[in-house]
Amino acid sequence: MSFTHGRPEADDSVLLKKKLKEPARYRVLLHNDDYTTMEFVVSILRRIFHKTPDEAMTIMMAVHQSGIGECGVYTYEIAEAKVKHVHKEARASDFPLKCSMEKI
Repeated sequence: MSFTHGRPEADDSVLLKKKLKEPARYRVLLHNDDYTTMEFVVSILRRIFHKTPDEAMTIMMAVHQSGIGECGVYTYEIAEAKVKHVHKEARASDFPLKCSMEKI
């Protein structure tokens, strides 16, 4: 390394490249149960996950028919907040709706 005008001159072979790492992503999932109404699931998908009516119906039917449906993919903090929000809303309405998150 040499100095030019009081500042070190960088040697290309010495430069360290910093790579910004993308944050981990998490899928938020709704799970089927025998008590939560389809209307409530659609409402949750519309209000918490900001789905269109058609998207909400498609996800709700996946939950109903397959037992599980993906609501979206988010960073950890957002996924965790959405899971907690779903559980809070479901319990307030006396539904056992389960919501989970899994790392992709």
